[in-house]
Amino acid sequence: MHDRNLSRRTLLTASALTASALAGARPAAASSRPDRLRRIVAGMSPEEKIGQLFVMRVYGHSATDPDPADAEANLARFGVRTAAEVVERFHLGGIIYFAWANNTRDPLQIARLSNGIQRAGLAGRSRLPLLIATDQEHGIVARIGRPATLLPGAMALGAGGSRTDARRAAGIAAAELAAMGITQNYAPVADVNVDPGNPVIGVRSFGADPRAAARMVAAQVSGHRRTGVAATAKHFPGHGDTTVDSHTGIPVITHTREEWGALDAPPFRAAIAAGIDAVMTAHIQFPALDPSNDPATLSHPILTGILRQELGFEGVVVTDALTMQGVREQYGDDRVPVLALLAGADQLLDPPDPAVAWRGVRDALESGELSTARIDESILRILRLKERLGLLRDPFVPEHAVEHRVGTRSHLAAADRIAEGTTTLLTNTGGLLPLGRRRTPRLLVVGADPASPTGTTGPPTGVLAAAFAEAGFAVAALPTGTSPTAERIEEAVAAAAERDVVVVGTYNVTAGSPQRTLVARLAATGVPVVALALRNPYDIAHLDGATASLAAYSWTDVELRAAVRVITGGVRPRGRLPVPVLRADDPGRILFPTGHGLSYRR
Repeated sequence: MHDRNLSRRTLLTASALTASALAGARPAAASSRPDRLRRIVAGMSPEEKIGQLFVMRVYGHSATDPDPADAEANLARFGVRTAAEVVERFHLGGIIYFAWANNTRDPLQIARLSNGIQRAGLAGRSRLPLLIATDQEHGIVARIGRPATLLPGAMALGAGGSRTDARRAAGIAAAELAAMGITQNYAPVADVNVDPGNPVIGVRSFGADPRAAARMVAAQVSGHRRTGVAATAKHFPGHGDTTVDSHTGIPVITHTREEWGALDAPPFRAAIAAGIDAVMTAHIQFPALDPSNDPATLSHPILTGILRQELGFEGVVVTDALTMQGVREQYGDDRVPVLALLAGADQLLDPPDPAVAWRGVRDALESGELSTARIDESILRILRLKERLGLLRDPFVPEHAVEHRVGTRSHLAAADRIAEGTTTLLTNTGGLLPLGRRRTPRLLVVGADPASPTGTTGPPTGVLAAAFAEAGFAVAALPTGTSPTAERIEEAVAAAAERDVVVVGTYNVTAGSPQRTLVARLAATGVPVVALALRNPYDIAHLDGATASLAAYSWTDVELRAAVRVITGGVRPRGRLPVPVLRADDPGRILFPTGHGLSYRR
């Protein structure tokens, strides 16, 4: 605990914490027809009102004709077989897409699924379209892959430091989502990644400097809004300083109220000032903000007292997934949705048992624990968002146009250009880089092959080897994994003897990781070693002997190809660390500060 607190204080000191310039009120919402929306709410039955509060997952690629296995999954979870029947049974206000739920095979299929879901919504008594959402953060979290455009993630964009690129990336993502009928993106991540050991945020954050993160968050909100897709800042009040994953436990944030205002709040203030449509809650305890130990998702002081009243947010508050353990530890699955609504949430995302959650809200409404006025307040916010997005006018997308709007040549070229500005050169002993085909023609690529993010070709060693080959090098690839065995390390050492340079892809290196042994043994051969951190830039603190080292921030194809162009001199490295890298042997000291990054002499 002592080392972790020392590390946190070091990062707090290293980051710029002044937030006063970022405070601001949300711009006035676009005018709507409140009387019309209130009439819609007044005409809804209690069951329809309850349904509007829920955003649920469904299984299958089609709203009406899923594959048999997906139909059975829907039957087990909802008691009906198709997405359309789920919408009808629960009067749903929203749907969330996941690749593992077989919702996202290809862009045309996704557009057809979206249109089918909207038809089901309009067929109901209240004739309301749905908000269709997904987590298309890019980088390591992307639910829709190729042929859609895959872009650098948040920490990579933070390394690039360009608000224009951040806005452009969000605009491309939103335009492609809109073409597929997806109207809400659960992005950007507004958490400030203070703790290098954070297991759930990490490179999903723009960095450790709250002012820089706030600028990037605001840029991405602007990119979404220009394209007509609702952005969602997450995870309020800030999930960046924790070593616990809220999917599996409940993190406790120990920041003081003053530290929260300086460190965690600025990106959310900036998002609100930029006109963010929605904010997602965090399943975290934050004693300085609410001493009750209720998770923020269930905290009235946090959601209503701070987010609504103090920060002035008037949009939609959506919970993080209610399947996550962080929100289920203290209360039953029937009580969690009720407590979230009482706290100030508007949308209830992906409850573990939909029928139990739905009945819990109904019982609370019938008993008077939840007032009709409280429910109507949330439904009005949801309807205002649907109206702003044009869904009340026309929720359908032209299916024939999808292939001309998703994965376009201009989008792919922009992704490559943006990625080139994110790769960060950390060390370059003796000017080894850039590599030249005459000086070092024979390359060996080894290292980790983590499961590829959605839709990439992968694995990383293969993508890197192919990119080096395209650049004219003679390349051999030898995957060694995240925990290379002694035998595999010896095999890599033997292969290195025949090569001029070894490129090692590292992944989440720790003090006891065999990846450290791999790099050290390769360096001992005398062959120059280039270490490329595939995910966390913190890897370099644990590596001894690398001649040069770089950070890619993700192992998606677009970022790996950009890293190869930097390594081979096709482009000059321009990325700068958006987080400080602490020394492995002394976490109280900084090895590389925020803003560090080398380049090549002209």
